[in-house]
Amino acid sequence: MYGVQSQRDYVLRTVEERGIRFVQLWFTDVLGTPKAFNITPAELENALDEGMTFDGSAIDGFSRVQEADVLARPDLKTFQLLPWHGEGESVARVFCDIFNLDGTAFEGCPRHALRRTLDRAREAGYNFFASPEVEYFYFADADPRHPPEVLDTGSYFDLTVADRSSDLRRRTVLMLEEMGIPVEHSQHEDAPSQHEIDLRYTDALTMADTVMTVRLVVKEMAQQKGAYASFMPKPLAGVQGSGMHTHLSLWQGERNAFVDPDDPYGLSTVAHQFIAGLIRHAPEITAVTNQWVNSYKRLVSGYEAPIHISWARNNRSALVRVPVVKHAKVDSTRLEYRAPDSACNPYLAFAVILAAGLRGIEERYELPPEADANLFALSPHELAAKGIGTLPSSLNDAVDQMERSKLLADTLGEHVFEWFIRNKRAEWTEYKSEVTQFELDRYLPTL
Repeated sequence: MYGVQSQRDYVLRTVEERGIRFVQLWFTDVLGTPKAFNITPAELENALDEGMTFDGSAIDGFSRVQEADVLARPDLKTFQLLPWHGEGESVARVFCDIFNLDGTAFEGCPRHALRRTLDRAREAGYNFFASPEVEYFYFADADPRHPPEVLDTGSYFDLTVADRSSDLRRRTVLMLEEMGIPVEHSQHEDAPSQHEIDLRYTDALTMADTVMTVRLVVKEMAQQKGAYASFMPKPLAGVQGSGMHTHLSLWQGERNAFVDPDDPYGLSTVAHQFIAGLIRHAPEITAVTNQWVNSYKRLVSGYEAPIHISWARNNRSALVRVPVVKHAKVDSTRLEYRAPDSACNPYLAFAVILAAGLRGIEERYELPPEADANLFALSPHELAAKGIGTLPSSLNDAVDQMERSKLLADTLGEHVFEWFIRNKRAEWTEYKSEVTQFELDRYLPTL
């Protein structure tokens, strides 16, 4: 394991030996939009020693104008060459944590929000690991003046001949592997032109960085071939939306804390309580895991997206699923939280998912009964009899739940919590004032 000095020496040596022309300093705003600025190798030592100052008031959710400047400090462990830039224009990137000029952690930095929650887990003896399934669409372009044009007509797991979108996905996976990002598998998803890349387990902070990288690489590879990749949760009506089902587990040293071979489900008390935390706090965290107006076009009945607050083994209609594991591989025991979509801010999403589970452990929540039926087939009365509620049905409802949540306020910190709510309220207000094509088609001819 490299120490800080060894990592610093490795980065400087690599930049010199590889002839790196620019180093991109990456970070994200509160909504998870990727941001970056470039420095030359001549500035790199200064950036590693002191960080780089920039105007935070220009970034959504960062500083107010009167307290504008903040500091980007590279996280040396995230240094990586960007292979698609090719010979003669070698470029590398490194993720940054954002600090105030006095050296304190900047409250608007999503990476800090996740770090704080991971620190809480470590204080309780746990390390948090995640493995998301990233779904997205390929389209001919991103012109909103016409409906999106798909690149293929494939469906779930279709093995197609060399069509354009399958080639794009293959090129993307190879590029990720070249960058040292292991892909567990990839496939065509259910909807036309919809694809999925499943990432191999790692710690949650590394995985949040990885999700940001994957989204950029997917888009870059598509753009190079004259196409457009979109992580919009529901870009097409009448088909599945794009989720980011996230597999997760807690570890205590070398031991999976979710495993208990003597339990009928193979789950420890810690796992039971973690699931119970997710179930109880799911309505509060949904505004973060599903943060866009469009996210709630995916979370509707009839399209396999989870809307019922429940858990089950191998039941894809439940919000929390416990995948069946091979008998000889009990250490792969994990939970799958199925609500998030691929357009969330992964730092904040992982933070609130972990916080909800930890609260269940800390307060020793009781696990409700398993949902052993197809929940989509049950009537509202039958669901109510089982005590199964639903996730918020709109961004407005989700923000209402979030605003009342002390758990979310404590997890995100006052700065992110208040700014996020203001931003989402503004998005909802703007959306409400729009007259959609649906309304014109339905009402203009008859009213």
